[in-house]
Amino acid sequence: MRIIGGTLRGRQIRVPRHFRGRPTTDFAREGLFNILRSQQLPEGCRVLDLFAGTGAFSLECLSRGAEKATAVELAVPHVKAIRENFDQFGFHQSEVIRAEVIQWLKQATGSYDLVFADPPFAMEKLEALPGKILTLPGLLPGALIILEHSDKLSFEGQPGFERERRYGQVVFSFFRHSQT
Repeated sequence: MRIIGGTLRGRQIRVPRHFRGRPTTDFAREGLFNILRSQQLPEGCRVLDLFAGTGAFSLECLSRGAEKATAVELAVPHVKAIRENFDQFGFHQSEVIRAEVIQWLKQATGSYDLVFADPPFAMEKLEALPGKILTLPGLLPGALIILEHSDKLSFEGQPGFERERRYGQVVFSFFRHSQT
């Protein structure tokens, strides 16, 4: 697995030996970052990466000029690999939090311009996740929330929903935190 853009383009990402997860493909990640480029995110944005897995989303954002990333992941080997990647690339201002995401959201602190969530596709009550994220007190006005999910779900009509983009069986749903 590698970083596909920014100052670290082409650099390899450390992945746990027995990685349990479904990493976002390079094709889908590249498509997502093409969309993000057109969204004109603030220079030095602060990123929250939920269900971080390999931490690839955080690393892509940092490689492209994000100020800080906070990666939240439960699996110990994944947390260790993300931390090693942050250290290897000199992203010492970023942090990895070992926690169950839904529980962590209830007490989360920090401020964020961009939130990416890549939960297990079979997660119970996945439909409620965007609402939980949109109520984070640290979301900055106009913050963008992206949820990766299977093509079997649609979030159209939910509060804050803007659009979705499909890449094979993977869908990115985009939500916007209200300006107020």
